[in-house]
Amino acid sequence: MWLIPDWPAPAGVRAMCTTRAGGVSVAPYDSLNLGEHVDDTPVHVAANRAILQEAIGARPVFLSQVHGTEVVQLDANSPDGTVADACHTDQPGVACTVMVADCLPVLFTTARGHRVAAAHAGWRGLAGQDGVGILEATVKRLQARDIIAWLGPCIGPQAFEVGDEVRAAFTASDPLAGDCFKPLVPGKWLADLAALARLRLNALGVSQIHGNDSSPSWCTVGNASRFFSYRRDRVTGRFCASVWREG
Repeated sequence: MWLIPDWPAPAGVRAMCTTRAGGVSVAPYDSLNLGEHVDDTPVHVAANRAILQEAIGARPVFLSQVHGTEVVQLDANSPDGTVADACHTDQPGVACTVMVADCLPVLFTTARGHRVAAAHAGWRGLAGQDGVGILEATVKRLQARDIIAWLGPCIGPQAFEVGDEVRAAFTASDPLAGDCFKPLVPGKWLADLAALARLRLNALGVSQIHGNDSSPSWCTVGNASRFFSYRRDRVTGRFCASVWREG
């Protein structure tokens, strides 16, 4: 029912990405909504989070995400609700977790598996300031040369309509980013969020990038039975991607 990343993670590193399936929430949050901030019944969200924790055998730490570039380090005592859009840890049994419903979840591990990380990459956090966004901030905190990344489901290039200001936020620091936007009508573009992330990661020297290839099967908007999508439904739940080191 959930996605297991197909990536060459080292032994002892585990990862997964939930879908809508397997929870207790009712419409429009059906069924595995993990977001506390979307007006779902709190007891249902708590039950869904418990289902996740039992399934993965690690404790997922849920951030309060604000479309920024803050990265926090997690340990066994890290509380839920820390304001950040990415997290990393070297502690086993602590699952770096990000929630999404159109934004791009990015999971990381070092080649040695001594540290893992997860980042929430909406367009604002991905663009950042002067070419330094959430992916740059996360890779810096990993302090490793050989990094492996996995891109999860997000709004696809068939559905992500944006204005001139979004395109300018990326092309101002990297003209090559213009190739990730297709003209729709004057002032409007179709943006490829996963391709923008791959471009940023490549520039950082991350060559092992797996997962979302921008094809329709990865699009949250186009796969309503599988993924939550804020752009499609407005009132909806959140799924998550997690990565952790086994004990």
